[in-house]
Amino acid sequence: MRRHWRAFLVALQFLCIVPVALQPAPEARENGLSLLYYPVVGLLLGLLLTAVAVIANGLLPPTVLAAVLIAIWALLTGALHLDGVADSADGWLGGHGDRARTLRIMQDPHSGAAGVVALIVVLLLKWSALSALLLTPWWWLLMLVPMLGRAAAILLLAHTAYARRGGIASAMLPYLPRTAVDAIGGSAVAASVLLSFWAAGMAQAILILLLPAASVWGWRLLLRKRLGGTTGDTAGAAIEGCEALALIALSAAL
Repeated sequence: MRRHWRAFLVALQFLCIVPVALQPAPEARENGLSLLYYPVVGLLLGLLLTAVAVIANGLLPPTVLAAVLIAIWALLTGALHLDGVADSADGWLGGHGDRARTLRIMQDPHSGAAGVVALIVVLLLKWSALSALLLTPWWWLLMLVPMLGRAAAILLLAHTAYARRGGIASAMLPYLPRTAVDAIGGSAVAASVLLSFWAAGMAQAILILLLPAASVWGWRLLLRKRLGGTTGDTAGAAIEGCEALALIALSAAL
């Protein structure tokens, strides 16, 4: 029990700016187990964003509130996954199909034009979809979106080879229980589909299943072809892409 509690704190420390001091330093097994708690941290983040929306509802126009929520979203996560979007885009465009060159560019801390454009596109998609979602009666389903993104990331990491030797997740993955990942990731997806069906209807339930799932599966195929596997940056990009598509699915007026 203590090990799992520390694994949860490791996940919270890594995914958010919440100050968590762990003494002694986490063991390799605790780091691996921490991946299981990524969807839990995502749900907590979603609940916090929803609470802010409840407080500000009626005080701010939907477009302004959406911008405030996205700013808080990025702040709480330290823009960690947005950095993955920028690095992945720079590497993909600048790598010209070469694996080693792509990985080398992704390690560069500077952002190029492709990374900046990718960030603008992702944030614009999230802002516009969230603005539309806030106008619907089921806007509170926002709480599911960060959870879905992190469930997608752990499923990607659990079922895809790691492409970079010595990468941030390379020492964690050997201690990641795949069966538990499937159970937790599947539960997060199932809960999102069922709640979407109950609150918004069949169309949103189908879309919130198909759009993120298809995007992550397609991203995995591209990663295997270009890099031979995934990295921390590409997993972060998967989180942001999944979140954007989940917001689009929930906001769709079908």
